[in-house]
Amino acid sequence: MPAKVVAVVGSSQTQPGTPEWTDAERVGMRCAEAGLTVATGGYGGTMEAASKGAADAGGHVIGVTAPDLFHGRGAANPYVAEVIEATTLTGRIGTITELASGVIALPGSIGTATELLVAWNINHIVRRNGGTRLPAVAVGEAWREVARALSVLIKAHVGDIYVTATADDAVDWLLSQPEIR
Repeated sequence: MPAKVVAVVGSSQTQPGTPEWTDAERVGMRCAEAGLTVATGGYGGTMEAASKGAADAGGHVIGVTAPDLFHGRGAANPYVAEVIEATTLTGRIGTITELASGVIALPGSIGTATELLVAWNINHIVRRNGGTRLPAVAVGEAWREVARALSVLIKAHVGDIYVTATADDAVDWLLSQPEIR
């Protein structure tokens, strides 16, 4: 039976040596140590840090790239073992979420928000219509504020995602979910 996949999403601007890089690397490492495959967008920043952590721990890393969309990013980072090329942004996000049994959103920007919102929307649909939930956890106060705003402004159900303060708490929560065990 193939390993379950966790999608790790976050900023492409995260730099080595920063706390955000260290957190992403640790997330990748802990997921791989738990027997999960790690999927990222395949490029630099948080994607590379999580990929490195997973690869260094002996895990399998999938990078879902979009070379026609991101001309300046070049090839996948060196820790990616398997590259899946998407032709569009929605195809890339769709592929990542279709592969995933769970999602960890680390600090990021609009791209990370889009990935998190797709997972949130999947859970919204599942909660209303049945199906398999996609456990999604977001790390940091910024995501807590986004969740709070969306719950007030558009009545999004905050229970469809989990928000926590630390990357370690995010991994602990994800590993406790029945869809991951």
